[in-house]
Amino acid sequence: MKIGILGYGTVGSGLVDIIDNNKDKRNIKIASILVRDKSKYEGMKYYDKLTTDVEEVFNKDLDVIVEVMGGINPSLEYIKRALNNKINVVTANKDLLAEYGDELAKIANKNNVNIKFEASVGGGIPILKPLIESLEGNCIDRIYAILNGTTNFILSKMYNENLSYDMALKQAQNLGFAEANPASDVLGYDSARKLSILSTLAYDNKVYWKDLYLEGITDIDKKDIEYAKKLNCKIKLVGQSEYDGYKVRGFVRPVLVEFDNILANIENENNVVVLNGDSVGEVSFVGKGAGKLATGSAVYGDLIDILEGRFSSINSFTKDKAEVIKVLDNQCSALLRFKCHNKDSIISVIKSKMNSFDVLNENEELAVLVNANSEYEINSTLSEIKSKGYCNKISKLIKIN
Repeated sequence: MKIGILGYGTVGSGLVDIIDNNKDKRNIKIASILVRDKSKYEGMKYYDKLTTDVEEVFNKDLDVIVEVMGGINPSLEYIKRALNNKINVVTANKDLLAEYGDELAKIANKNNVNIKFEASVGGGIPILKPLIESLEGNCIDRIYAILNGTTNFILSKMYNENLSYDMALKQAQNLGFAEANPASDVLGYDSARKLSILSTLAYDNKVYWKDLYLEGITDIDKKDIEYAKKLNCKIKLVGQSEYDGYKVRGFVRPVLVEFDNILANIENENNVVVLNGDSVGEVSFVGKGAGKLATGSAVYGDLIDILEGRFSSINSFTKDKAEVIKVLDNQCSALLRFKCHNKDSIISVIKSKMNSFDVLNENEELAVLVNANSEYEINSTLSEIKSKGYCNKISKLIKIN
């Protein structure tokens, strides 16, 4: 098998190392590697294969193009060109798949080639292939997951070491777990894109990432952590979706998770994906969500599938877009925090609207854990409190079971 690699950063160099480590097992030849600046790679292996001209890559007689550049442009152009030239593609690009997965799947089908993307979700965790192949005999009706190592690292440090959000973020950046501009991670975009890919494949309906309820972790503070500990919970950025055969309920948001939930035990940069199937029940996949060799391992696995002629259907991306409900419509609990409050009036409204509640703090702020029939009820209660002028600064953290 002859391959061209687009990008020679963390994932690209990890893939090259794994190919070299397994050269006695598999005959994979690296024909060309596209980079922006060859001078940065002097002394590295395969320097003679480096080029800054994408035409040199496409002029090789390639079996597979591996895209590990990231971003939308020019990655989209290069992948479409490869597929139209009847070249198989392996990519780790979740941004591209979440936005253009339908178009790429159609082009691949038209040209009778394959596009594989195991590394786009969960880094080194083998999740997409088991979902598509091993669990094909199941109707998957629920996914819940921690899909972003950066935010999980930050929340772990805030909880375990009592760091502020800003201090935990800085530590993540210093250790290479967070980008200089961490917006995609901390605002939840990265997790939403990954959840949309998982949900699309699991439910055989296109689930668009922007249709999910989306909330990041930038407003989580030490007081939230304090209340979480009081409730025997941790705070995690969770991606969750459910499918009833008609509609998808889905969100990415920080939530309170009880200690006995598997999500509570996933720390630092690790990820977890939990699927529920009608035949197999609940199955969990845990591992490193990012990293040079972890993600490179997933890309290498896709190459082996193509080498062995193992192709999977990804026609789910071409299906009609699913209707997504963003608000929990079943029984739920939430931590509500009120600042600059009229305590007695707020409690009176909560008492009349909620099934039950517990006051956690009524000194410098009012903090209440409420139990309701749905998130709609909670939101309606908060709207009434605001409209009556009892409090304008309110925060809400849903507690999941």
